[in-house]
Amino acid sequence: MPTPPRPAPAELRRDPLPLRGRTALVTGASRRAGIGHAVARRLAAYGASVYLHHHVPHDAAMPWGADDPDAVADSVREALGAPGARVVPGPGDLADPTEPARLVATAVKEFGRLDILVANHALSGSDGALDDIDAAMLDAHWAVDTRSVLLLVQAYARSRAALPPGTPGGRVVLMTSGQDLGGGMPGEIAYALQKGALASITRSLSTTLVERGITVNAVNPGPVDTGYATGEVHAAVAERSPAGRWGAPDDPARLIAWLATDEAGWITGEVVTSEGGFRH
Repeated sequence: MPTPPRPAPAELRRDPLPLRGRTALVTGASRRAGIGHAVARRLAAYGASVYLHHHVPHDAAMPWGADDPDAVADSVREALGAPGARVVPGPGDLADPTEPARLVATAVKEFGRLDILVANHALSGSDGALDDIDAAMLDAHWAVDTRSVLLLVQAYARSRAALPPGTPGGRVVLMTSGQDLGGGMPGEIAYALQKGALASITRSLSTTLVERGITVNAVNPGPVDTGYATGEVHAAVAERSPAGRWGAPDDPARLIAWLATDEAGWITGEVVTSEGGFRH
């Protein structure tokens, strides 16, 4: 088998807008304190147009409360790096099995095609330890955390199938967690189960889609300070990091944005842990 040629010097120079002309859908990008918002800002700064999915009722029911979707979108627009690139926010309840296909179709209609899918959303709450969980909790997490992600990937892959062969930029990034590290997540059985399923299916999805020029990877961002922990819990987690702090949303966002670029085209089927050396 022939060896790929060495890159020319010009190819080694980093393009400041490596996603110029590309389009992205980022789910769960509903709070300026969240990972989805940070990912969207990075993608926008790299030149992409971004569709921001949000589900305000979910956040409104959580202790941290909801953010203003228009303010989130404005924050991402401030980071736009390429002339003509756009940011479009839109709602969607991904517990509805018809919503993933509708969401992808909406993004494709808005931008003409969809290059990058970052499935960042997840259900918070409605969980517990082994003795606390019930069928309703398991079903709720399955519907949002796993079923909707697979249906999003399916709809995304079908949308890419309509593009000319060799169209560059096909990228899928899933979000997993630390469910298989250290002591696991014994207090969040339903969540850990579904996040484990995403990590497990990453390799199968990557093998399925490699012939279409689509890479599929999963990222475990570790403990990221998105406003859900305070007090002693916050301090205890920080103490277990060599840096003495939680991850910031932009820490995993830099990795995810890089995985969306052509530089990461050889990386697929991987579960990448980005925890800053966190000691489980």
